[in-house]
Amino acid sequence: MHLSRRLALATVVAASIGLPLQAQALAVGETAPAFELKDTQGKTVKLADFRGKHVVLEWTNPGCPFVVKHYGAQNMQALQKEAKAKNVVWLSINSTARGHQDHLAPAALQDKLVKDWGAAPSAVLMDESGTVGKAYAARTTPHMYVIDPAGKLVYAGGIDDKRSSNPADIPAAKNFVRAALADSLAGKPVAAPTAPPYGCSIKFDAS
Repeated sequence: MHLSRRLALATVVAASIGLPLQAQALAVGETAPAFELKDTQGKTVKLADFRGKHVVLEWTNPGCPFVVKHYGAQNMQALQKEAKAKNVVWLSINSTARGHQDHLAPAALQDKLVKDWGAAPSAVLMDESGTVGKAYAARTTPHMYVIDPAGKLVYAGGIDDKRSSNPADIPAAKNFVRAALADSLAGKPVAAPTAPPYGCSIKFDAS
């Protein structure tokens, strides 16, 4: 599918569920934007540290029903564990602005995702300014990206094709992240490199 058609489709989907559109979407095949963020333990994490490995970026917000869908059903945790078993780095990123009702301090976010829900990312990163989320044109939680060992974006979009908050839909869903990783790890072009993201709008800092 041509990029212009993909962007038009994304625009229609975002508009249909009332999501704000970013000025310009990030194209698959481009170099993933470099970033440096603190994790929930206060450690600095740089995307460049993982050059030579596949990296999954997952935009998350525990206050979002769509995120709860995938964690409550253990779907996201299973995918994280599968990825890490294949030496894939998984970075969960929270771009919720300070002051928003969904905002969690680093320790509380870590406890919610890892202690309460059993999440298994390589790191949970704080992007309270929204700088990284906007650089990636992330719009929803979840919003998923797969980066190959050369630092190129090979997948961007929704986690699957069942755009609901109902966990009963998960077993019949096509998981685009799992499929993208399988293709890329096998050295093949990703068959479905984009899909419309769905979920709650990211609560970016409006300042």
